[in-house]
Amino acid sequence: MTAAASHRTPVVITGIGVVTPAGCTPEALWAALRAGRSTAAPLDHLDLSRHRVRIGCRVSGLDTQGPDALVSAKDARRMDPFALYGTTAALAAHRDAGAPVPEPGRTAIVVGNAVGGRATSDRESAHYSEVGPHRVNPLMPLLTMPNAAAAQIAMRLGWTGPATTIATTCASGVDAIGHATALLESGRADVAIAGGCESTLTPVTLAAFGNLNAVSGRNEDPARASRPFDRDRDGFVMGEGAGFVVLERLDDALARGARTYARIAGYAATSDAYHLSMPLADGAGAVSAMTGALTAAGLAPDEITHINAHGTSTPHNDRAEATALAKVFGSDGPPVTASKGVIGHLIGAAGAVEIIAAVQAMRAREVPPTANHEHLEPGMEIDVVHTSPRPVALGPALSNSFGFGGHNASMVVAPV
Repeated sequence: MTAAASHRTPVVITGIGVVTPAGCTPEALWAALRAGRSTAAPLDHLDLSRHRVRIGCRVSGLDTQGPDALVSAKDARRMDPFALYGTTAALAAHRDAGAPVPEPGRTAIVVGNAVGGRATSDRESAHYSEVGPHRVNPLMPLLTMPNAAAAQIAMRLGWTGPATTIATTCASGVDAIGHATALLESGRADVAIAGGCESTLTPVTLAAFGNLNAVSGRNEDPARASRPFDRDRDGFVMGEGAGFVVLERLDDALARGARTYARIAGYAATSDAYHLSMPLADGAGAVSAMTGALTAAGLAPDEITHINAHGTSTPHNDRAEATALAKVFGSDGPPVTASKGVIGHLIGAAGAVEIIAAVQAMRAREVPPTANHEHLEPGMEIDVVHTSPRPVALGPALSNSFGFGGHNASMVVAPV
């Protein structure tokens, strides 16, 4: 371990919670990833008859009715879905961590989100157009604000420390965990809940991304639509959901007898400063993020046991990421997987859910397959896991999240 990493107080994950298209427990998520089972399906609950894209990955298994529901049906009706997903996942993580009770004000909540309450915004805009201003919900500003999830989590836990929202599009979830880790390392908080949440499966959003030619048009074969790094990929599949972790300093976690899942070993973020939607073709920004995370972790590239790639299934992004991975790790680098083949692209929630997936893979000592990956695009010098899980040694893993606007975030998780 280098001096860059040795002086920091270790920060560990003591709780995890998810709301995903593969299910709303970590066990359900891992089972789907391990099976390489796509969750993409027709979005029959929406009228998309005039849309170019009519598929997506919807949240599955969210309980708001049963006695163990973390958010009741009554309360859910007063939240936009993105806030409901985020609040549920955060409360699940808190419960999984043993419900730590920190000193007042010594808490932090950091939420990654890209677009806020899109479902509510679209619905109320339709009311305005169809009926008039008198039918617009007066709570609309409170339901659609991007910080609604952070506020809901804080109120339900009674945590009075900072409750912050980070919006770096698809990098938001990793950036949120990275920011929360810094708060703990600096001593400004004792316990943090961090992650990301998103709900963008609305007609307007689907139309926009369809017109942008960023999403797959395989409406007749949705289960095979998201295919990261495959030569026949044609765009991502929109997903929705949330992923949250509870973070504590290692000494504090051990003192209260908490279970520890993994250590946040290193994190770095960069900007391409290039284009609103296109990455740098040479992957320079991604290279800087990955090397920065490795340096922060005090690790050499050959110490990484596997990579959870951003892997959107879009032609340009996958090509740029593959180029960056080859530059950092060489042509014989560690095995690569991409969770978006199974759960789609969760936008602001993607990075947080994929950090959890990386931790699960590390603890299981096997890398799940990349769903629908059949033929690596010629010229890509990366080792994409496909068909079945691949055993690996217990050791550090790296996860990438790269967002619209040129945001790049990389994080290394390691055994405790």
